[in-house]
This record gives sequence, structure tokens and C-alpha cells, in this order.
Amino acid sequence: SEAADLLGVMHFMEAMRLITVLELIAPTPDENVTVTDTEFNNIPVRLYLPRRAPGGLRRAMVYFHGGGWCLGDAGMKSYDHISRRISNELDAVVVSVNYRLAPQHRFPIPFEDVYSVTKFFLQSKVLSQYGVDPARVCVAGDSAGGNLAAAVAQQLLEDPEVKTKLKAQILLYPALQALDLNLPSHRDNYNKPILPRSLMVRFWSEYFMSDPALREAMASNRHVPAESGHLFQFVNWSRLLPAEMRKAHVYGGPAFGAARLAREHPGFLDPRASPLVASDARLRRLPRTYILTCEHDVLRDDGVMYAERLRAAGVPVTHHHAKDAFHGAMMFIEWPLELAVGHRLFSTYMDWLSENL
Repeated sequence: SEAADLLGVMHFMEAMRLITVLELIAPTPDENVTVTDTEFNNIPVRLYLPRRAPGGLRRAMVYFHGGGWCLGDAGMKSYDHISRRISNELDAVVVSVNYRLAPQHRFPIPFEDVYSVTKFFLQSKVLSQYGVDPARVCVAGDSAGGNLAAAVAQQLLEDPEVKTKLKAQILLYPALQALDLNLPSHRDNYNKPILPRSLMVRFWSEYFMSDPALREAMASNRHVPAESGHLFQFVNWSRLLPAEMRKAHVYGGPAFGAARLAREHPGFLDPRASPLVASDARLRRLPRTYILTCEHDVLRDDGVMYAERLRAAGVPVTHHHAKDAFHGAMMFIEWPLELAVGHRLFSTYMDWLSENL
């Protein structure tokens, strides 16, 4: 991807997206679940409906895939497999959203797409159409999708048109803030597989703008202007991370950058992109939460800090920290990319959904 980008053959993310294409599978029904590609509010979704006769109103999940807001598809083999299993084993309606991707569609478009689908689905007439219990609906997502799920859950609180309240939010190794990109997890997992820090910085910068100056500023962690310094209280890892994750790392406080980037492209300071900077008053109104974090993951500390802030705000939180796992590990549950850790994480996740949704 880097070579293609440097040679001008294709954009870095377009080359990366070829991985997605290789993983796509058709929306094929099976004996347990009906699978269709359709649209909700003009946004493409892959819809999973259990075939069995309902024993009553069903649970439902609105799911947002990962891929750094630039890659991914609801039709990828791993996402399709997991959505089928959730639909079948939990007798749930699953709406997996194909939101538009950066860099062609930058922030806030991906967020607006997933919010539009969620708001549409939460209408009483739509829930009734699919036999969904309005008291048992959740949003969920992994990585960048976890970012979108957290942002959607927060935004719904401020929308007077939405009467249905979420039962839960599920955030799987989520990206939750773009202010401090030099957390202990960024340092500890600088070059770990799947998601090295350099790729995460690239994803963040492509989500907001094409200006390479932002990527360079993010890479050196000097992109937040001094006038936004008050937001660092919400991502202060010196008080939000446990000692075993702080280790020998020393918190030096923020290093501020030029005001121009934030003035021209303020997205990275927006709670819809960085849900971790939301106020305590907003957080305390959120539904019960499941957060999965992995030790060997640059995004580890985002999820850990959010779990701490939510608990402090009085939100019921289940935080599952996998000390032997890496970013995206739960996707590795199908041959040929099948790992015991993936099955274990998925089983724990399913148990929580069964008990809490």
C-alpha cells in the first residue's frame, strides 16, 4: 500500500481496501438465518433475521464494522460469520451497517451514516416490523466501529426525536480519542502486529483531512492547540490508568501544537470523533456497557480509560481485559485464521450478550 501510494498508482487506503474485497462474501441465507443486503434511510446495511418462529419479541443489535473509518465491510467473511452466530444463537435481529468510508467521505460522514441508520431502526414502527423488543436494543462495534458505537450512544442522549433508549453499548477494542497519541499503550505496542501506531495515526488523519501536516503533527503528538488544553483532563492517563498499565511511563502533560490545524479541521476535538472527551454529565446517562481491551494493542488505553470514566459516572460497566490478546483478536475464529484466543474472547462476549441484552 505504501509503495502504491508513493508511486502514485493508487491512494494508500485504496490499496489497503483490496484486503476487504478479498474477504467479501454474498448475503447468503442458511438454515438458521435470513441474510439480505438492503438500505435503512438510504444507507446500505446487511440484515440478519432468525428463521425460527419467534417466542416473543426479539433482541436487536446495530453493528458498526472496524477498519479505521477507511476500510472494512459488513460483508467481510469474519463480520458475516459473527453476525450470523449472534442472530441465530441469541435469536436477535442484527443490522450491520455499511457506512461510507474515508478518505472519500471524511468525518463526520461515517458517523452521520451510522447515526442515521440507528435512529431509523429505533423508530417504533420499524422495531415492530421486525418483531424487536424496544427495551432490548444495543449498538456495538469494533475498533473504529467501537468509536462510532460510543459516539452514537452519546448522541442519542441529546436527540429529542428518539424515544427508544438503548439497553447497552458494546465497544470492542475501540478507538475513543484523538487528543493524546502517546499513551503507554502507544509506546508499548508501537510496532505490534495488526495495528502499529503509525497505521493508527494514518487512520486518524485520513478520517479528518488530506493535509499531511495533520498526520505529521499527530505522529509527534503535537496537534492539539493550547486553547483546547482543558480537554486533556478527560484523557489524563496518569490518573485514569491502573499502575500495571502505567508501568514506568512518566506523564509529562500535553505538548501543544499550532492552532491552524484545529481551526481548519476541528473534527478531532469533537466528541462525535473522540467520545472520551465527553463531559461527566453526559457519560452518566449512558446505558450499561461492555468494553473489550487487549494488552498488545495501541488502543488498549482508550478502552481502559473509558471504562474508568464510565464507572466513576455510575454506569454499569463490564470491562474484559485480555492480557494475551492483540488488536482484532476476536475476529480470528474461522479457518484459516483461527485462534484459541479468538474463540475465548467471542465466547465471553456472547455470554455477556445473553445475560445483559
